[in-house]
Amino acid sequence: MKRLFPSPILSLVLFIVWLLLNGSASAGQVALGILFATLIPRFTDDFRPERPRLRKPAVLFRLLGVVLWDVVQSNLTVARQVLGRESKLRSRFVWVPLQIRDSHGIAALASIITMTPGTLSADLTEDRLHLLVHALHVEDEAALIACIQARYETPLMEIFGC
Repeated sequence: MKRLFPSPILSLVLFIVWLLLNGSASAGQVALGILFATLIPRFTDDFRPERPRLRKPAVLFRLLGVVLWDVVQSNLTVARQVLGRESKLRSRFVWVPLQIRDSHGIAALASIITMTPGTLSADLTEDRLHLLVHALHVEDEAALIACIQARYETPLMEIFGC
């Protein structure tokens, strides 16, 4: 089974995304989804020498809930900020020190930050110890760093076993 599906989670995600993008669960789309979900991971397996290891998958679901809640809240906050006075915005770049060392965890953290409206991951130092984040409005730099670390980085460290 491992030879047929070297990355079962990736295969499942590819299958679901294929059906969602096509907006159809017809027999032809299901067959194509199965074909892509089977072949793509097999042909790209050699390009991924380092495999992610999820230590605590339950924490992943909790983190997903936190991220979804933050995205909704951030959308509302950014809408208020953008529709308000531009002079009240205090956008800036902030270097966030990282404790997470797993490359998949760092990539997930950068993605979460970028998905959350009002923030954007801009750079990672070569030693992977700091992530540069741009925020639309920063009143307290230390509070922003603490929020990112507590809400996203700490759960990711549990998930990836760092």
